[in-house]
Amino acid sequence: MSHPEGRVPEPRDARTPMALLPYQQRWCADKAQVKVIEKSRRIGLSWGEAADTALLAASTSGMDAWYIGYTKDMAEEFIRDCADWARSYGLAAGEIEEGEEVFIDGDEQKSILTFTIRFASGWRITALSSSPRNLRGKQGRVIIDEAAFHTALGELLKAALALLIWGGEVHVISTHDGAENPFNDLVQDIRAGKVPYSLHRVTFDDAVAEGLYERVCLRTGKTPTDEDKAAWVAGIRAQYRDNAAEELDCVPKNSGGAWLNRALIEARMIDAPVLRWKPPTEDFALWPELQRTAEMRDWLDRNLRHLLLDLDPNLRSGFGMDFGRSGDLSVLGAFQIKQNLTRRFPFAIELANCPFDQQREVVFYVGDRLPNLMAGKLDARGNGQYLAEKAVQKWGPDLIEAVMLSQTWYRENTAPFKAAFEDGTIEVPRDADHLDDLRAFQVMKGIPMIPDARTKGADGQQRHGDAGVMYLLAHAASRAEVPPAAGETVEAESETYRAERPRFGGLGGGFIGRRRA
Repeated sequence: MSHPEGRVPEPRDARTPMALLPYQQRWCADKAQVKVIEKSRRIGLSWGEAADTALLAASTSGMDAWYIGYTKDMAEEFIRDCADWARSYGLAAGEIEEGEEVFIDGDEQKSILTFTIRFASGWRITALSSSPRNLRGKQGRVIIDEAAFHTALGELLKAALALLIWGGEVHVISTHDGAENPFNDLVQDIRAGKVPYSLHRVTFDDAVAEGLYERVCLRTGKTPTDEDKAAWVAGIRAQYRDNAAEELDCVPKNSGGAWLNRALIEARMIDAPVLRWKPPTEDFALWPELQRTAEMRDWLDRNLRHLLLDLDPNLRSGFGMDFGRSGDLSVLGAFQIKQNLTRRFPFAIELANCPFDQQREVVFYVGDRLPNLMAGKLDARGNGQYLAEKAVQKWGPDLIEAVMLSQTWYRENTAPFKAAFEDGTIEVPRDADHLDDLRAFQVMKGIPMIPDARTKGADGQQRHGDAGVMYLLAHAASRAEVPPAAGETVEAESETYRAERPRFGGLGGGFIGRRRA
């Protein structure tokens, strides 16, 4: 089986661009029953697949197609692309239908949300909202998108390959997620000739050489220039920073892959702010105490107070904090536990080179204004022990824990944390640096931890997985058991909370003391 890797495209007239770029054309033209592509992110490969799949389903000699992505959003995007291509081709096709398909997963029967287009040919394209490991009774083309991020790729492939017996097809599309990932194993098996599948490879540089930038300009109405192209390429690479080799160049990390993969994290991100503070001057730590306090209080009132006042007063709240001083960041995040037990982070705060006193002010400001404060966990290693101790003194050891992060602590708390991402019971701010910090977790000696390596954020600030550790601490706090002691009730809200939120009653933030019933 010949492999289409590295083929040089034929010259084409730039005045009348083809609908598909050369690497998309090669993928669609490959009629192998099983074909696999390792690719850069965001080069339009799935869009090209939709173009070919729409033609397949519209042909009387075609077949059904089953798209299996990682999330509902991926399914919706693919089916919309198929519908757009059908309209562009002038094909007779119905409207997008939303429904359910029943699959057998092990001993369980599960219903999966689907999006379907039916063609006049009698064939259909169905996009599935998650990954069934059993395709019994199905026939046609199976498209597995972002295969490296499926939790049971081996089982999924086994189910899909069964469709080949009756003339089906299997298309596997993905970026890499570590050298030991099953997707990379599949790629290496193809290269080694162990399986007779067709293999494609398109890096970001390959896509740029074949017209990706010019196509972006065509979509956005810009006139492409060599200078702008160089700046655009440099900007894309700067966004991925230390992950560029894996995300753009198709080089899987030798570490075995991030413990939390990108697709999983992005699926749990919401539009919520990350507030960043740094000293207004280099000698800020030497300012008089009253002036430093006034400066920080003004920043908190302007940027944070309204976010705290917008919190649901009926939900339990808590926080976690990873400590840093002159090198690493201090990152604090507050959460509320929704009725469906999802931990939602409505904001996060990053402090760069922040004096100890001002870090204490930030923690107290947040904690005093969180409704129904249930728990908080602070990194107590090194100088962080001072701040953690102050928090324990303020709110009491029943609510606050000064955490000495250790292998044992990571072992006990990382599994529930990952499960929250997998189950969709955590929502964190959509932020590129926080995404990278969460991806920084690596399995070392069988335990997910942050390796001793620093990176740089978008603002040039040194990072050490700081936000990832904060979210882990906060999630551990959200699981804390803090019932009132026998014969006691929880005291009413703090004076701060009551004064700033007079229109709400109920339990309050700040120090929650205990009194005899």
